Amino acid sequence: MPTVLITGANRGIGLEFTKQYAADGWKVIATARDPGKADALKAVPGVQVEALEVTDDASVAALAKKLAGTKIDVLLNNAGISGPRGFAIGEWDFKAWEEVLSVNAVAPLRVTQAFLPHVEASEKKQVVFISSRMASITLNGGGSAFYRSSKTALNMAVSCLALEVKDRGITCTVMHPGWVKTDMGGPGADITTNESVSGLRKVIGGLDISKTGKFFNYDGAEFPW
Repeated sequence: MPTVLITGANRGIGLEFTKQYAADGWKVIATARDPGKADALKAVPGVQVEALEVTDDASVAALAKKLAGTKIDVLLNNAGISGPRGFAIGEWDFKAWEEVLSVNAVAPLRVTQAFLPHVEASEKKQVVFISSRMASITLNGGGSAFYRSSKTALNMAVSCLALEVKDRGITCTVMHPGWVKTDMGGPGADITTNESVSGLRKVIGGLDISKTGKFFNYDGAEFPW
């Protein structure tokens, strides 16, 4: 069966991805900053749980070395934070903004760079990044500048990456999971994690190199940049 590596797998969408892929018989490598506290993740049968701090070079390099020789069909960059919101111009907390950019825009590329050899050695050769509709400049409705800008930066980096690795047969895509009922999305969101991940997995299952560098909704619709 194929292998998937999922970052930020201890809760929300990441945990649901873990449950669904494991239930379908995939080999699942699920990561969390502190596996000792990831009780729900460790309770999923047959899952390999690994420690990973996506913002730390040494942590990422250590896991990549530990998994040397493992073929990763789908590298799923899911870890992310919302950061503080509601700042008006003149009140922006730039340290907080830097943290959001570090986690949401820089860290996924750090992880991807380390695991590209594992992906390239696989059959599917897919790298998926969980982004957001809020990354779209065309669809910008204002507010949440920290989060929006971090996801827009991620999208541009992935667009560049997709062009660079296309000749190696590696597909790179960014995806919007919908407004999901998680700790980040809140209880008033539109859809459940099951609905979101079921849709995302269907889109991922239909990926090929012709779709590299594109921006998809969880229902398969393509978003404007």
